[in-house]
Amino acid sequence: MALFKTVTTPFTNQPTMPAEPLSPVLPEKPPFQGGRPTATLIQNGTIVTVEGTQKADLLVIGETIAALSKKFNIKGLPPNTKVLDATGCYVFPGGIDPHTHMEMPFMGTQSSDDFEAGTRAALIGGTTTILDFAMQDANHSLLETLAQWESKAQKAVCDYGFHMAVTHFDPATSPLEMATLVKDRGITSFKVFMAYKQALMVGDDALLAILDEATKHRATVLAHCEHGDMIDYLVQKAKSQGRLTADYHAKTRPTLVEAEATGRFTDLAYLTNANIYIVHLSCKDALDRVRQAMARGQQLNVETCIQYLLLSDALYEQETPFDAAKWVFSPPLRAYEDQVALWQGVKQGLIKTVATDHCPFCMSQKAMGQDDFSLIPNGMPGVENRFELLYSEGVEAGKITLEEFVALTSTNAAKIFGMHPKKGTLTVGADADMVVFNPNVKHQIFAATHHMNCDYSAFEGWPVTGKVQTVLRRGEWVVHEGQCVVARGSGNFLARTVTNA
Repeated sequence: MALFKTVTTPFTNQPTMPAEPLSPVLPEKPPFQGGRPTATLIQNGTIVTVEGTQKADLLVIGETIAALSKKFNIKGLPPNTKVLDATGCYVFPGGIDPHTHMEMPFMGTQSSDDFEAGTRAALIGGTTTILDFAMQDANHSLLETLAQWESKAQKAVCDYGFHMAVTHFDPATSPLEMATLVKDRGITSFKVFMAYKQALMVGDDALLAILDEATKHRATVLAHCEHGDMIDYLVQKAKSQGRLTADYHAKTRPTLVEAEATGRFTDLAYLTNANIYIVHLSCKDALDRVRQAMARGQQLNVETCIQYLLLSDALYEQETPFDAAKWVFSPPLRAYEDQVALWQGVKQGLIKTVATDHCPFCMSQKAMGQDDFSLIPNGMPGVENRFELLYSEGVEAGKITLEEFVALTSTNAAKIFGMHPKKGTLTVGADADMVVFNPNVKHQIFAATHHMNCDYSAFEGWPVTGKVQTVLRRGEWVVHEGQCVVARGSGNFLARTVTNA
């Protein structure tokens, strides 16, 4: 693989291309073999969990963490133990991305990462578990929808679970199916859309019914909080005025539409006493509605995404207007002031998780909306970049601690969605999902070198400090120094439990 010269200019809104390869090109590394040894000993690393950090060795036997110790006696280890020297590195729990959309049909096309390519990119980026969305359409029941997504995910290479997206509620069948999903199938979370009118959006009557049914089973309801009717009105108004360029995607989705829906969702959940989780919160106005709900004693969980913490709506002002389509997703990017508010929300414990909403579309797919912004498929790639970006811009920049980093990227999602302590921690008996992370490596993000099946990067040219060095998934070495060796379909489905986290 060619090495690229370091580019010292800071990230800007304009795409940056990789520099020319160094000459002479150094010999390629020997191929990484991967596999699950009898045992793995990770020596001399700094183990990081939400409880704190410690210098310790970590022993993995089979698929689980067997022991932690200040120093192991090598002679007492199982034969053929593989040893990894993690001197100078952190050892983190494997990342959990609770919000992805692999091979999802949407807006007349399909997200460009299938379950194999997308989960491989996730592993390379330090994420060992994803929670994807099984998206119901008008022609299928909830159980039929689950079967469709189970079939797609057979090729996944990281571990995975599903949220069930309920896009129409049938009083005769939906309650029975929801009960079956929770009790028998390990699907303990349901998604509703308050936007995408005439496609995914449910009305308040259906939303109340879904909240009520979920409460009966202690399941969690996730919501995409935007006011669909407001958006539809603003989109039609812009189009009637001939305003069709990609930047109008954001201009027709002001923070008011997100704040109103966030407040309404928390109110409906308060009425039904439901466990709720707000996905991809992007702005101060919506976060203020969360504060209001919490002030009355309501418990809820909030997610933001890495793009909302780092990118601003200035990216919609491109010299070539359609380039703005790269950042067409919903909610859209917001002002710098909103980024500041989100980081404050993270530090205050209001925002529990940082996800990606990974839903990539290539530019040829985005071109469906070349002449009409409302036809641009909504979504961006990101599952490979979240872990390193949040470390660099959070921990390295002094905005969050190492422990908060672990909580935001892994542990909180595991607790909220019924996977802890099997996932999201480095304790004896937990799955041996872990990332050996070198905090000193500086590099940049480029579409030319990422592994997501997308022809652009939302973070093109972004300088990053810290890099994933080695990834273990249930004790199996799957990534080492940028090389990934893993069998197609080796990811496990996670049947989850209900939780009060």
